[in-house]
Amino acid sequence: MPSTDSILRYPGGKSQLSKYVAHLIKKNDSPRTYIEPFAGGFGIALCLLFNGQVDKIVMNDYDPSIFAVWYAVLNKTEDLIGLIDRTSVTLTEWHTQRSIHEKSYEQPYSMENAFSTLFLNRTNVSGIIQGGPIGGQSQAGKYKIDCRFNKDALKQKIRRIAASKDRIILSNLDAKEFIRTELPNYDSKDTFIFFDPPYFKQGRNLYLSFPSNEEHKILAENIVDLIDYKWITTYDHEEEILNLYRPYVQSFEYNLRYSANQKKMAKEYLFASKLTEIDSYGKVNLTKI
Repeated sequence: MPSTDSILRYPGGKSQLSKYVAHLIKKNDSPRTYIEPFAGGFGIALCLLFNGQVDKIVMNDYDPSIFAVWYAVLNKTEDLIGLIDRTSVTLTEWHTQRSIHEKSYEQPYSMENAFSTLFLNRTNVSGIIQGGPIGGQSQAGKYKIDCRFNKDALKQKIRRIAASKDRIILSNLDAKEFIRTELPNYDSKDTFIFFDPPYFKQGRNLYLSFPSNEEHKILAENIVDLIDYKWITTYDHEEEILNLYRPYVQSFEYNLRYSANQKKMAKEYLFASKLTEIDSYGKVNLTKI
């Protein structure tokens, strides 16, 4: 299992692209601000920050539960750690936390939302919040509900992230609003952006917040208009998505190992602004479309 600096297990998580994104940042004159408008697990950004490859990271996520986790990590650090210490990782507790999450999901600053989200993420199959517990309701599987809930490791990661809070900017905006209102605050010459929207086809099965087909279209229009910025966008391999981007930007295919539900290699699309210097590197072999 690949190591990550994140505390969240994320369906389709792109932490495995950390070395590739680090390569692109260096290739593009080492921008010092790194932005993820769909933060999710935020593993790449944290890796870049901790390795000194960027000075500042900007994390935005519209999902109130994902935002709640990161807000708690940065602003309610010891309260979150206290809950980790006091909470037993059992099937009974899983049912309790699932009930809490159903009631608090829309509260982005709620500790109940933050902890229940973290608990379910660490105890559910593939980290899918609306999924079932690892080991099933019978707990008869090879892996039990607590196998991905290493309390000491989680607490260590949380404290390390919180110690860097002065170099982390967090927001809870729709990505289109983030592009319109927040992105102009960052110098395009010193910024690199990684857009990793929810999957077009499987988004509704993996995430609690996911764009509609029309919203994917509007988002694409907003992204391709960022002609002065260096950015990449990754997506699942769907023809509808290719048609939204290919006429306007650099377009590629590459293979990625998926971890949601079952491990497999699958094709994805990678798009980049015309300003972005891009090539294959390491395990990422791009095929231009």
